[in-house]
Amino acid sequence: MPMQPWFSDAKLGIFIHYGIYAVDGWAESWSFYTGEVTHEQYMKQLDRFTASHYDPAAWAELFARVGAKYAVLTTKHHDGVTLWDTGHRNLDVVRDTPAGRDLVTGFVDALRERDLKVGLYYSHSDWNHPDYPSVRHVGPGEPASPFSHAEPGKEDPAAWERYLAYRDGQVGELVDRFRPDLLWFDGEWERTEEQWRMRELAELILAGNPDAILNARMLSHGDYATPEQGVPLQAPDGPWELCLTINDSWSYRPTDHDYKSVRRLVRYFTETIGMGGNLLLDVGPMEDGTIPAEQVERLEGLGAWISRHADAVYGTVAGLPPGHHYGPSTLSADRRTLYLTCFDVPREAVSIRGLRNAVRRVSVLGTGAELGHHVTGGLDAVPGVTWIDAPAAADLDEYATVLAVELDGELDLYRGTGRD
Repeated sequence: MPMQPWFSDAKLGIFIHYGIYAVDGWAESWSFYTGEVTHEQYMKQLDRFTASHYDPAAWAELFARVGAKYAVLTTKHHDGVTLWDTGHRNLDVVRDTPAGRDLVTGFVDALRERDLKVGLYYSHSDWNHPDYPSVRHVGPGEPASPFSHAEPGKEDPAAWERYLAYRDGQVGELVDRFRPDLLWFDGEWERTEEQWRMRELAELILAGNPDAILNARMLSHGDYATPEQGVPLQAPDGPWELCLTINDSWSYRPTDHDYKSVRRLVRYFTETIGMGGNLLLDVGPMEDGTIPAEQVERLEGLGAWISRHADAVYGTVAGLPPGHHYGPSTLSADRRTLYLTCFDVPREAVSIRGLRNAVRRVSVLGTGAELGHHVTGGLDAVPGVTWIDAPAAADLDEYATVLAVELDGELDLYRGTGRD
């Protein structure tokens, strides 16, 4: 199935890790799996999860205002606690927490009110389900947690069948009730594709919603790649998104104050879209459902930069390959305008190497100031260097300055080794 066109032009999505782990600020699911806290301590958070100020309409307003085009909510993390009223029950916030209500329906409705695409995260693995640790997929020398794997010789195929029926039932509910535009799976590393029965799961999803996009954690049935926490040096083949935290944590951790600055987020964002990807920027709401002020501040800072430079963001594709410009760039869909990002204050001139096109006009995005330009060098088929005059101080952006370079035709680059 061809990829839905909205995804590649979305550029910015918001990831939301929200669940009982926000009560005490422990790492989502992993804190009991790795022994940071006991399983008993972790599960006691169920008794104090209220979502008392949960306002999905306010979330959606914020996400739309900062320029995001989709958002992805953790409907069930590895701890197995679902955020919706599931008929395939193990643990859920409706019956097992003071929140006492379905939190997914409001999220979906609020996003659609703002014309945002709906993404739902679901973990294949479930470290609290009694039937989950019934088979094994452990490499040589790897530890096998009792939360995730059966002990050798104690595999239970019938229990695994029950678990797959439970998973399929829950995923089927998400598709039928919410018709998500995107399903974001996780936890796939704990089993093989055959154990997960990924083909059957993909068929189930697409029968219910043929337009649903699936991430690469559906293994060979995924539509796009999901690198985490660092811009890849080489873009993955096909569509992709970079999953990035605002501080160092996916979920709310009050002890984590290592927030990325707005300038750094702009850098991650421009590097990502310059390589043709989307940025899926994560927030971790507090237990009551409010997003911490430090996270809102950074979303708004990034959103303000995007608003000032929207022409270089939406309706663009990946820009110049490395070596042609010292910084990321994007290219308009008609391939006739290059957008060059400059993180540092340009000194004297900004250069483009290997540009065969003549340049019609260069301006500073956001202020419209026109810049002079000229070409030096070049021989036969080898183009010279295009030099663009540095913008005046008044035209520089606080975080990253973007130059719009209008070409005399579609982008034409020289990629050779020069004349012998």
